[in-house]
Amino acid sequence: MSASHGIKALLAKPFMSPVFFFSGVAYDTLTLTRIDRLQDNLLLLIYLLLLGVLIVLTGRLGIEPAPDRGQLAALSPFAHWVLKARPYYPMASQFLLGGLFSAYAIFYSRSATLTSTAIFFSLIVALLVGNEFLRDRLSNLRLLVSLYALVCFGFFTFFLPVVTGYMNTAIFFLGAGLSGIVTLRVVQLIYWKNPERSKREAVGVTVPAFALIGLLVGFYFLNWIPPVPLSLKFGGIYHEVKKSGDRFELSFERQWYQVWKRSDDTFPANEPIYCFTAVFAPVDLNTTIYHHWYFRPNSDKPFTHADRIPIRINGGREGGYRAYTFKQRLDPGDWRVDVETEEGRIIGRVTVRVEEQGDIQPSLRTVSY
Repeated sequence: MSASHGIKALLAKPFMSPVFFFSGVAYDTLTLTRIDRLQDNLLLLIYLLLLGVLIVLTGRLGIEPAPDRGQLAALSPFAHWVLKARPYYPMASQFLLGGLFSAYAIFYSRSATLTSTAIFFSLIVALLVGNEFLRDRLSNLRLLVSLYALVCFGFFTFFLPVVTGYMNTAIFFLGAGLSGIVTLRVVQLIYWKNPERSKREAVGVTVPAFALIGLLVGFYFLNWIPPVPLSLKFGGIYHEVKKSGDRFELSFERQWYQVWKRSDDTFPANEPIYCFTAVFAPVDLNTTIYHHWYFRPNSDKPFTHADRIPIRINGGREGGYRAYTFKQRLDPGDWRVDVETEEGRIIGRVTVRVEEQGDIQPSLRTVSY
């Protein structure tokens, strides 16, 4: 058996689908570091480009009649190779989709919280896992183009704030628009020089993809999309916050056996309270975030607005931009601080229970951050 036949036989094995899927996931997990790292974004751009080329080839070979012997003889070596590789397009598409979805799962997980923003992240994870079972369906143009619209949307959502240094609704709409333009161009290339079929089929292929982009825009206004590229690296409640050189000293109550504890989860009602956070932002991104304080007297009541304090942050620090806000003598009850963008999208959340504790002197420990 020749080497080429051996490779073909190996690729045809059922277990190769999970191998290709998990290889893409493993590679991204090991190599992706920062969301503003040039090499990482170039890699994702290459993935998007290659996937777009594969979708165009899949579409064109699916709508054009198979060449006869005379036409085959006239083809260039490259065209011959393109035709011979056709059975492996779904596997290659699966690898690229696995790489893109795994990258997005890594990046979006850093901004997703246990709030409504987890919905979009859950969708990415579901597609990441479901991609393993899609190979037999990755010749369906509607599915391929819709998935391509989704991965373009996921990329431009964080890539444009990274390169422009701005993060607002206008930049989000620009990303959604670019996703639509790129997707439309892929469909146009599929039906290029085939106007008769394009009239019948192009709309049917494009509409689901554009409907998906419209749905994701709705997710944005429902605050269901994590606020990438921002992410909460650290956050907690403290008795005191002091800056010492390039470090912050954070004081909180901890018994000798509570070695896992890093901040206060209960707090006396008669003392000033500090909320300290470290928010990662890309190097060129300068924006305003907010510490939005909420209060409820008990678990039977809903949280209500107490205060919203702006913090201007500068990006670039690996451990996140560090800042704190404080309040004086809070009422007993449940308190939370939502770390928000200017549009109210939640980056992270810090919670604490405020209680009457009399004159008991707490045993404080100090950590540096």
